Amino acid sequence: MAITTALASFFLIWWVTLFAVLPWGVRSQHEGGDMVPGTDPGAPASLKLGRKLLWTTLVAVAIYAVCYVVYAKRWVTLDGLLAPFVYTNRQYISITSQDNITS
Repeated sequence: MAITTALASFFLIWWVTLFAVLPWGVRSQHEGGDMVPGTDPGAPASLKLGRKLLWTTLVAVAIYAVCYVVYAKRWVTLDGLLAPFVYTNRQYISITSQDNITS
């Protein structure tokens, strides 16, 4: 895998993981009891963005490692994914010869 492809894949996994991690441990101002005037009651009381970015990176590295091993070992291939939807050569010849007989 080219380094640019690896970086792009990691970034996409990291970005999706970020949105999965953002709600972890969030307490609203309403739940915390200290409301800042002029803010929405559902706004987070304490964001802790650094901690969330660290967790995002750790989870994304684990997901990327699994995806890389699956790719490197070729446990899932494009041919394998397309196999249920593609005729084999023998099936195609059988179907086309039947079409020629009936027409």
